[in-house]
Amino acid sequence: MPAALRRSPAATVAKYAALLCYLVFALFPLYWLIKIAVTPDALVFTEGTQVIPSAVTLDNFRTVLLQTDFLSYFGNSLYVSLGTAAVTTLVAAAAGYAFSRFDFAGKKLLIAVMLITQMFPLLMIIAPIYKIISQMGMLNSLTSLIVVYTAFNIPFATFLMQSFFDGIPKDLEEAAMMDGSTRFQALYKVVFPLTLPGLGATLGFVFTAAWSELLFALMLISKNDAMTFPVGLLTFVSKFSVDWGQMMAAGVLALVPSCLFFIFIQRYLVQGLTSGAVKG
Repeated sequence: MPAALRRSPAATVAKYAALLCYLVFALFPLYWLIKIAVTPDALVFTEGTQVIPSAVTLDNFRTVLLQTDFLSYFGNSLYVSLGTAAVTTLVAAAAGYAFSRFDFAGKKLLIAVMLITQMFPLLMIIAPIYKIISQMGMLNSLTSLIVVYTAFNIPFATFLMQSFFDGIPKDLEEAAMMDGSTRFQALYKVVFPLTLPGLGATLGFVFTAAWSELLFALMLISKNDAMTFPVGLLTFVSKFSVDWGQMMAAGVLALVPSCLFFIFIQRYLVQGLTSGAVKG
């Protein structure tokens, strides 16, 4: 009965209709972002909720790129996000491998402490972090953001990497070491290629988290030349008005690095973790 139902035209139509509804629901905010970005300022409010604008323009994009500090904010966010993603993934991979492969004193306590750190609301700890960063003389520094973002992303990234290492049979490493490889060689030649999906997922998660983070960037950075993109968006908001067209145009441009980044790592996200490595 289930097989017959899947082959029926009605079931096929229902399946694709559900997928279409989901895509419309998921992509409509993105469409509205682009719609406002290309709508002339004079029509943003007069057309209200009109789905298709009566006129389009690229003036907002030209203004954002040529007459604002968007490119500076963009570069700062790219530097912070890539730096955070690289450092966090490296540390999380090493920690995840250690948790997955070794038993050592205090292992359970360390895991519990890492879990507890994820339970505190950011608003509770931002003041102590601000004081620490201030005493270290690192305010208005992109390095301070990398340090803070890395510290907050390492616990989750470590557990994520540990789950990938747990999915790789230890027999593969043991077989390689029995053939004369050291543990490091077995890790590099056998385990590392199998963890590429995990590394890609971790890189994507951390990059996205750092790229969109606002609270710490707003509290730790006050100089215009060190602002990241989320903070830079606030410059489009004045005391009495909001430049919606330029803000939406900047938002559209901010999607470019994330899309390119995920295009680059997508093949690592979709491939099988240990497909074909072990036959059971």
